[in-house]
Amino acid sequence: MTAMAADTPSASPRPSLRERKKLKTRAAIRKATYRLAAEQGWEAATVERIAAAAEVSASTVLRYFPVKEDILLTDDQDELLVDRLRARPAGEDPLDSLRAVVLDAVTAALDREPEETRLRARLMVEIPAVRARLTETTAETGRLLSGAVAERTGRAPDDLEVRVFTAAVLGALREATVFWAERGRGDDLVALLDRTVDTLKTGLTRSPRRARP
Repeated sequence: MTAMAADTPSASPRPSLRERKKLKTRAAIRKATYRLAAEQGWEAATVERIAAAAEVSASTVLRYFPVKEDILLTDDQDELLVDRLRARPAGEDPLDSLRAVVLDAVTAALDREPEETRLRARLMVEIPAVRARLTETTAETGRLLSGAVAERTGRAPDDLEVRVFTAAVLGALREATVFWAERGRGDDLVALLDRTVDTLKTGLTRSPRRARP
């Protein structure tokens, strides 16, 4: 998903040897990319340098990640998010369900890969191509999650309200992540995301500090 979550262990059956090799290769490419971007900057992390650092060919990098920015922004966990959304308690408010699965994923990412998560957020703000691709990948994740939201609400997957609702929630969470990155990533990201969902739920009211007589 988006830049808001890193790889999260799945409860699925153990993958085949071939799948494990693919996962290992993808992980090596990601690790090399983060290292190069942290040490030399995003522009210096060319496909050729990433390939050399990951000990694979440039064509292998492009086969796994046709768009370089996807090395930062895709994590192969969208299907897991969908499964977790479907597993939320029946009758739970859809907004609370999305809050739970996304915040759990972000918490796991910050616990397991704190530096990578912060670097990814910084590059989102600093590099226009990363920011633009984030918008695209968030939309892709939203389309997948819309199916689970539709199931839980008894609506059709292509229902306009379902699409608008899911896109609005993920877009708001993405904006909260950008807010966090723009301010030096010192705040509690999970708390900011939780606050964002509260804003969607309650709406915006005038701040007393800004009220005029």
